[in-house]
Amino acid sequence: QVQLLESGGGLVPAGGSLRLSCVASMFGFDLYGTRWFRQAPGKQRILVASIDLNGTVAYADSVKDRFVISRDNAKNSLYLQMSSLKPEDTGVYFCNVYRTREFWGQGTQVTVSS
Repeated sequence: QVQLLESGGGLVPAGGSLRLSCVASMFGFDLYGTRWFRQAPGKQRILVASIDLNGTVAYADSVKDRFVISRDNAKNSLYLQMSSLKPEDTGVYFCNVYRTREFWGQGTQVTVSS
């Protein structure tokens, strides 16, 4: 049974920073690609950032140069450092791991006030 637990969300003023964490209870975390998604109210879930098992990273254009994704395989953990936050970054952030299957966390709320 794979479990992903996100933390680190909260309410922050525009221009502020937050660091999201995701801890995975699973075997073989280092063999999975990992991603962060965001779902804003009334909108579809979108991919924000990804880091694959080789450490290759990718970002949505809207967060490039502001967000940094990283992972620590020894701790079965995924992170998202978010800086210069904007109100449009508001939403529930979900951790995702994927290989032949994918698994999701329950999400953590991020609210950026203007």
